[in-house]
Amino acid sequence: MAAIDQRGEAGREPGSWWLRLTSMRAVLIAAALVLFGFVMLGALTPGYALSGFAILLAVAVIGRRAGQWQHVAPVVSEPSKPLVGNPLIDAVISGLPDPVIVLGRDGRVVAFNERARAIAPALSRGEPASLALRVPEIVEAIRRAAASGEVQRVEFSERVPVDRWFAAHVAPVELEEPARGFDGGLMMMTFHDLTPLRRVEEMRADFVANASHELRTPLASLSGFIDTLQGPARDDPPARDRFIGIMKQQANRMARLIDDLLSLSRIELNAHLYPQTPVDLVSIVRQVADSLQMLARDRDMTITIKAPAEPLIVPGDRDELTRVFENLVENALKYGATGKRVDLTLSRAETAPGVGEALVAVRDYGPGISAEHLPRLTERFYRIDVGHSRAEGGTGLGLALVKHILARHRGRLVIDSSAGAGATFTVRMPLAAIRARALNQDNPII
Repeated sequence: MAAIDQRGEAGREPGSWWLRLTSMRAVLIAAALVLFGFVMLGALTPGYALSGFAILLAVAVIGRRAGQWQHVAPVVSEPSKPLVGNPLIDAVISGLPDPVIVLGRDGRVVAFNERARAIAPALSRGEPASLALRVPEIVEAIRRAAASGEVQRVEFSERVPVDRWFAAHVAPVELEEPARGFDGGLMMMTFHDLTPLRRVEEMRADFVANASHELRTPLASLSGFIDTLQGPARDDPPARDRFIGIMKQQANRMARLIDDLLSLSRIELNAHLYPQTPVDLVSIVRQVADSLQMLARDRDMTITIKAPAEPLIVPGDRDELTRVFENLVENALKYGATGKRVDLTLSRAETAPGVGEALVAVRDYGPGISAEHLPRLTERFYRIDVGHSRAEGGTGLGLALVKHILARHRGRLVIDSSAGAGATFTVRMPLAAIRARALNQDNPII
């Protein structure tokens, strides 16, 4: 830079400038004298002489200007800086579904999308990514990717504010034509949220553990009674008859558990298929109440039904909806026995102009359910009183089945209860879009 400045100032020294100007004037004077001599001798006309002098004068002026431009200091470009905020990069990564951060090979942030900001709010363009992503695994992956030029994958977790798991991929990007500030290329870091998968794995592990435990209990009872029948009770007919009755109960319980597990798997498999067959909830509820009258008499209870005169037509699977109300009414009879009554109330409601909803409420007057248990009632194998549930023959899957069946039917279950005040389980389902009366005439439902 110093050498360039010296050359630029050289032409402005007083001696050099005066010398060039004096030389140019001498040449022009000499040319003028020569042309004047040719005119006096008659070799040239005055017009040709003036034209020639004008040409010489123009050449001299242009040459002087060119000399001045040659001595002007050239513009030196600034050192290249990293390209931050490239519109093309921003446009590409903004449309990606996962959090994305673009880095230079020095680990500085070039660009990122809004999903990445949600993970690391401290991200800032031009700053090292390690300042915002204070995760040792990620920092090491960035370093390895920049050094080796190979894709790096790491998994990490966050505990605050809630437990979350992520997988991060750091992929070097080689540029075909070096861009200003990116002679070493770029790196693209993407994040994938593993939290749903981890939670599903935990739920599956819990489910297998609970199912194994529930199956192991009746199997242990069967094995123990078989050993007793083969040993001390071999020649004791009264004990043998009693043990065989208990074994039958345990076998039935195991069969119900397996049946519920298979039903739950089938419903989850078809969760995306919305049933379209029109069915009448009034007829289904009346059928369920009739089938459970024997259980109600055994417990000295009554079942009352309050339903509208017209049918409540919903799109659904009749067998699955029958299973829903069997579970709800049976639970009310088993766990609300102290109230001596179960009320079934059917009604319709309008959620929006022209959009109807069917409501079926199953109300018992038993001991009720404490508030801390309500959010977990529909979990698999969750019981308020394990001993009472097993004594009643429950599998712990009844309300889980209800929730999944209603989800497939685009319905929902609302639970309202408090300790000592009984419980109300309300099924809410969308009514069919066609008029119930017309449907009942054209396509009678049995």
